Amino acid sequence: MKIFPSSFLHFLCTPAFYFVTSLILMPVTVAQAQSLLSSDERAEIHNLYAQYNLVLDAGDSQSWADTFIEDGSFNTFVGREALIAFADGFATANPNTRHWNSSIRITPTADGAAGTAYLMLWKVSTQPAEVVLTGIYTDELVKTSKGWRFKARLIEVDQPANP
Repeated sequence: MKIFPSSFLHFLCTPAFYFVTSLILMPVTVAQAQSLLSSDERAEIHNLYAQYNLVLDAGDSQSWADTFIEDGSFNTFVGREALIAFADGFATANPNTRHWNSSIRITPTADGAAGTAYLMLWKVSTQPAEVVLTGIYTDELVKTSKGWRFKARLIEVDQPANP
């Protein structure tokens, strides 16, 4: 005696079955659905990370501050004027550097997105180039009328191991 037709048993082994059951077993709230990021938004955020690096390395403090919202923060520097002052000081103290990010992870949040990225800061005025520091960025990102911007960015600099 057959309890289920063979076509149904075949369905149980298909990706469609796993998709349907995932919708039933892992319901998504309206807030979660609204917070999902499109591929275009993810690309925009990745471009923001690149813009941040390129303009800071070029010494363009105004454009670097533009990667943040008006009252955004980088570590202890809060607000546009403080961000510009930081970037001006960085460019003066660290000429010929290149910021290199990897392992960028973007996660949707109720307010926008959270991001993390590894950082390597290279001094390129020496041959060979040398790594000046490494660390991890932790970011709060928001979408504005001008596109995605950093609301808050913290860097945790890696400490050398004790010998």
